[in-house]
Amino acid sequence: MLSVYCQWLTAVLLGLSIVSASADTLSKIEHIVIIYGENRSFDNLYGLFSGANGVQNLTPEQYRQTDHDGKPFTTLPPVWSDDRHNLHSVDHQFAGKPLLPNQPFRLDAPPYNLPLTVPTRDLVHRYYENREQINGGKMDRFAAVSDAGGLVMGYYDGSSMQMWQLARAYTLADNFFMAAFGGSFLNHFWLVCACTPVAPNAPASLVSAVQADGMTLQRKPASPPSARDGAPQWVRSSALTPDFSAVNTMQPPYQPSRIPPAVGGAPALADPANYPLPPQTLKTIGDTLSAKGIRWSWYAGAWNLALADGMQPPSAPRQIIYNSEDGAPNFQPHHQPFNYFANYAPGTQSRAEHLKDGSDFLQDIAHGTLPAVAFYKPQGTLNQHPGYAEIMAGDAHIAAVIAKIRQSPQWDKTLIIVTYDENGGFWDHVPPPPGDRWGPGVRIPAILISPWVKKSYVDHTQYDITSILKFITKRFSLEPLPGVRATMGDLTSSLLDER
Repeated sequence: MLSVYCQWLTAVLLGLSIVSASADTLSKIEHIVIIYGENRSFDNLYGLFSGANGVQNLTPEQYRQTDHDGKPFTTLPPVWSDDRHNLHSVDHQFAGKPLLPNQPFRLDAPPYNLPLTVPTRDLVHRYYENREQINGGKMDRFAAVSDAGGLVMGYYDGSSMQMWQLARAYTLADNFFMAAFGGSFLNHFWLVCACTPVAPNAPASLVSAVQADGMTLQRKPASPPSARDGAPQWVRSSALTPDFSAVNTMQPPYQPSRIPPAVGGAPALADPANYPLPPQTLKTIGDTLSAKGIRWSWYAGAWNLALADGMQPPSAPRQIIYNSEDGAPNFQPHHQPFNYFANYAPGTQSRAEHLKDGSDFLQDIAHGTLPAVAFYKPQGTLNQHPGYAEIMAGDAHIAAVIAKIRQSPQWDKTLIIVTYDENGGFWDHVPPPPGDRWGPGVRIPAILISPWVKKSYVDHTQYDITSILKFITKRFSLEPLPGVRATMGDLTSSLLDER
């Protein structure tokens, strides 16, 4: 009996020592940097990563895609182009190539040979479409629902990426999910507030036409009978749910916004007649940090240029916002979540203190003056978003930023989290865990880099984007945000038990 008691006591004391060691490690982290990339599923970039749950050795039951009627494809649908005037044309990068097999395929290998330096077309990544693609966890309707057909099943050998090498050196999380179904707009909100914005009293034209199940979009009568014949056509896939939750992109009420100021109106405001999202009032991680007197900033590449661009008269051309010219900055206003909140409206002290340009980020790194929590959003051409950005330029940029942090005076006290807002419409084979109406959605890459994380480690703990909020809240003893999911880990499994 004494022996059993001693074994029990030893286990308890060992457990306490591990908890104490983890807590001690957590206290060593004084600066948390979140770098938020764009639109890549885990399998799309890291499916071949050794030791991770990737695309190797999958069974047909895990990857086989079906049409919207549930019948398996013999071959995948063609890769449809994004030509709005010819909805049945094949994308030029795949024209004349053989039909895709009904399985994952290498984009950067024969017969397609699309290197990581060449962008593919963009793929649909919207709330209702993503829910239908996931199909209750079967993960088998991605090709059927996408406007890009078989492209959804494409992936790369990402081993040439600098971020791949950092993932090998530090911690790669391979069970990390986007917080919300759909696209960048909603997942940026979930990064900062674990909440879904609302637009009460919006016009009916902004409300999606949903079937009686409340989950599936209504198809037009003329929608192709099979995804092999063309991309599906919806009655209305719009910004809002029938109860006025904003799930797809709406523009900020403040500049920079894709909606210019009203004629004769305040230049810092988007024209309300063109229906920007109303200023939001739910509590954010910024609010909870400020309430404890903890310094934080949201840094955005090209923010200052885009602000000047957006405040021009409405007749002036926008040269930074959604710019598509080669080599010029490309600023995406819907990637700036704090710019939607009343607490950070133009003219407020909070806006001046917390919303900053990417150049300020680099200066703070160099001077060792990073705040306790720093969010960094690369400008469009450097964020790896399909359609307007390629992978390697963003990879080089993010790796260079990390190299600067590792050379900075604050490195020994810093944790860097590199992840993606959402999957960008690309398939992943791992079903998301049970959640709520909003998510979690598809699995995405996440890399943790710090002197205080486990080295050459693949973390299989279940996480989603709200795990970042949970980690920040735990580290700085903040008021918890109600939307953070209790079922998700808090990232501490990646920390060293001791240095």
